[in-house]
Amino acid sequence: MVKIVVVSEYSLNPPEDGQGRVKIASGPLYELTRVQKLAAAGGLNTWTDRCDKAVYDLFAGDLEAVAGLLGHLRPGDYRDSEWCTNGRNALAACDAYALRRVEWVASVDKEMGVEYFVKFAVGKAGQLVLLVSCHLS
Repeated sequence: MVKIVVVSEYSLNPPEDGQGRVKIASGPLYELTRVQKLAAAGGLNTWTDRCDKAVYDLFAGDLEAVAGLLGHLRPGDYRDSEWCTNGRNALAACDAYALRRVEWVASVDKEMGVEYFVKFAVGKAGQLVLLVSCHLS
């Protein structure tokens, strides 16, 4: 039997089968201003291979730019909370947010509305934001 490890600060009632995408009803799990401060101070890390690739594609791998994006989140941007897996026997309880904003889109040479979807958890030690997902919706 494979042992599943919970790596997030929030650890109540993880799914017994170790599978992710199980909703958590009591969210948001993490205080947004605290997450923003941790990310701005350099405490941000991509936690999945898919997220790492998305951050590279959207921001040339610049985690400071992602921290800046997180800094624009507001409580009203919150969507839901759920358990997520990194595919390597670890689970994290995550909050998901969607942020809509107007940006210059070079490929069409004009400003357009874009929506970012981000999902993150605070690590068990409380010093690191684990970025699970960051992509355009």
